[in-house]
Amino acid sequence: MSKKINNLIRHRSTRLTLYNHKGGVGKTTLLVNIASALASLGYRVLLVDADPQCNLTSYLVDTDVVDEWLDNSDSENGSTIWSAIKPFMESYGDLNFVKPFERQEGVYLLPGDIRLSEFEQELNQIWVDCLQRKVRGFKGASAISEIVNVIAKKENIDFVFYDVGPNIGPLNRVILLDCDFFIIPAACDLFSVRALKTLGKSLYDWILEWQVIAQLAPDNSLLLPGRPKYLGYILQRFRMYGGAIASQFAGYAGKVEKSTYSDITEVLRRIDKDLAKGTLSQTKLGQVKDFASLVPFSQTQGLSFFDVEGGDVSMKKDAKKEFQLIANKIISLTSNT
Repeated sequence: MSKKINNLIRHRSTRLTLYNHKGGVGKTTLLVNIASALASLGYRVLLVDADPQCNLTSYLVDTDVVDEWLDNSDSENGSTIWSAIKPFMESYGDLNFVKPFERQEGVYLLPGDIRLSEFEQELNQIWVDCLQRKVRGFKGASAISEIVNVIAKKENIDFVFYDVGPNIGPLNRVILLDCDFFIIPAACDLFSVRALKTLGKSLYDWILEWQVIAQLAPDNSLLLPGRPKYLGYILQRFRMYGGAIASQFAGYAGKVEKSTYSDITEVLRRIDKDLAKGTLSQTKLGQVKDFASLVPFSQTQGLSFFDVEGGDVSMKKDAKKEFQLIANKIISLTSNT
């Protein structure tokens, strides 16, 4: 049975998201591998599927189980993010505590739900309510944050990762404003470069708008931190030829690097230099080559590239090495910021 949650002091866990409103950058796959790498280093990770399309949940969990969760998410024993938020949406009570699904040792999942799209539609009015200093607005804006807070405390979580859709909608706005950090996953193509400008402007606007809202908030309102810091970017799907990166991808890598600095770092520093501290070299968290032959194993088994059964052993070792390097950078940068 679900348990009612109480307002708590924000848990010590670090909250992040991989965010790029351009689709097709392998964000969910990247997230699964980073989470597994962190777990392999002894950290406890909560994955929150905050995308109504439920890609992360479908990636990690068998279809039959996902269907059962979705079919029963309205019930008293519902298991999804919608189950937790439903009382707020229907205005009959406090948020519910939902026990996360332990996918593997150290990796937990708060399952997604297609009905989260209903909450996203409500978030437009919730934002207006915040501007009008209405208590319900602040409660709605912080609803997912509160749910995550309770789970993080109960499961002694070190890192929370939100999986979000590729858009600049109201749901991603409250998710980003709840995060301590965000990471940009990028493919080596022209569209990834172009998307960064819109991404930076959206974040700039959201942070400034929330600063206004926070000043308007009545005493004892539930407030999101509203200060997502840019941690860095990860380039994906490099193709290798004769031990070298293909020239086409290397060219776009340079463009992505420059654009992250001009369209993200410099833009956020107009608000506060602490929102984007890193130099160009520091913000490059890693580059992940194309592990295409491991993808089918990963998708069918719901595991990271290096945890799957089958596949090329040497390639799995390479994948584990690459993702542990990224995980260690995340650990170092988040602990020192």
